[in-house]
Amino acid sequence: MAAPASAGGGPIEAARAAAVKALAKRDAIAAEVILRQAVKAGAPLDALRAQLGEALLRQGERGEARKLLVQGAFTPDSAGLGWRVRGQLELSEGNLGGAAQAFDRALAITPNDADLWTEIASLRFSGGEQAQAVAAADHAVQLDPRNPRALALRGMLIREQYGLVAALPWFEAALRLQPDDPGLLGEYAATLGDIGEYRAMLIVCRKIIDVDPKNPRPLYLQAVLAARAGETDLARAILLRTGTAMRNVPAAILLTGVLEYRAGNVNVAVEQFDRLVRLQPENAQARRLLARALDRMGDARQVVARFDADAQAPDAAPYLLDIVGRSWSRLGQPARAKALLARAAVHGARPPQPLRTDAPLPVLAQRYADAPRFAVNAVPYARALLAAGRKDEAQDVADTLRDANPGASEAWLLSGDVLMMQGRTADALDDYQSAAAIRFTEPVLRRMDAALRALGRRQDANGMTSRYLAQNPSSLAAMKLLAAGWRDGGPADARAALARALEARGQGTFIR
Repeated sequence: MAAPASAGGGPIEAARAAAVKALAKRDAIAAEVILRQAVKAGAPLDALRAQLGEALLRQGERGEARKLLVQGAFTPDSAGLGWRVRGQLELSEGNLGGAAQAFDRALAITPNDADLWTEIASLRFSGGEQAQAVAAADHAVQLDPRNPRALALRGMLIREQYGLVAALPWFEAALRLQPDDPGLLGEYAATLGDIGEYRAMLIVCRKIIDVDPKNPRPLYLQAVLAARAGETDLARAILLRTGTAMRNVPAAILLTGVLEYRAGNVNVAVEQFDRLVRLQPENAQARRLLARALDRMGDARQVVARFDADAQAPDAAPYLLDIVGRSWSRLGQPARAKALLARAAVHGARPPQPLRTDAPLPVLAQRYADAPRFAVNAVPYARALLAAGRKDEAQDVADTLRDANPGASEAWLLSGDVLMMQGRTADALDDYQSAAAIRFTEPVLRRMDAALRALGRRQDANGMTSRYLAQNPSSLAAMKLLAAGWRDGGPADARAALARALEARGQGTFIR
């Protein structure tokens, strides 16, 4: 945080400078004490309101911060900081519109504040404007190439845009400037772990523990590492040490469920996967794991009650078809079981199909009419239109969303998906490439791979997936796609290395 210029000099300037030093040391309580003492000694509250609000926000005291920030005014020299902190508060509570208004006020006062542009980038990313977020983060770095927060955010966006390996230099540059920042260290450690640099990840985790002993993230990362190594008991013991700090974090819920499943505590695993599915209903991995756990528990009735509709979808995975089919067999429904098991035995590419929606078409149409430019309304409506065979209308919905949100990768994906459903594969590939230029994630990779192969461009698909895997070495999706692409031949050494990597992840049969 840059201290605002003094409004009155003397005690005000001294209090501001001391608060800046305290916040730089991550001691927001000390900063609050310094500022309140200055006010008690006679300093005008308005002159210190912005910094005091920031100190409270850093402590997680959002309610107190809000009271302080809205109950009075800022002095002219602190208004830029004040409105930035107000925007950070709104962003932390999910009020994107309020955050945008506050940042606009700050921007009119301090247009060259790198910290402000970093917050604007975070706001844009939270709102799905990924391309605009990249532009804002770039501008923040240009304004202050030595701003650790700007460099770190650019690294996070690079990680989404180009891959894990490309992000490392940005985190390292930020850490050279702020080597003891737990947040920076956490992002760096997570990225190292995801590319398989486990020794380096552990070194960084130990440093986080040294500088922030109560931080649960290094323990979580170490638990993930132990789980990947097959050390289930060790992973459970480490995760237990995080207490309740990560109880509602989806990734931690998933890890807990997997570890309990491995340990034979299937009932507990079911509880965890069920919680995750309720939090994230469209999380396909969580749904598969819940089905698997229910199957292992022998609860055939719950399996069919919760997953028969998934199994009826034309693109249902063979694994799920097998689980639901066997469950119907246990319930004395051989005809239903036979149909699903027959489909499970059929391997190979499946044509694209629209995903199921959670409401009838008229309801989705009304939601869409109320706010057509929001993905939360447009995506399910487009799916329902596709399922009803109204492909031209679905394309109109997708085009409207894309044109309203050209910086959002997901908007381009929806447009490409509808084009694929219409058989316009080359046009779909163009949209997928636009999505990849903004945010190259596994869902984008899968779609581009399918489109390239449908166009007969097998070598292009293999080359693209190889490049993705080089940036994201732990991506199981990329490994499987490349293995499938190399079934008819490929570089012998690379193919053997890929087979070993898949074998280590329990996917050895995939490449045979």
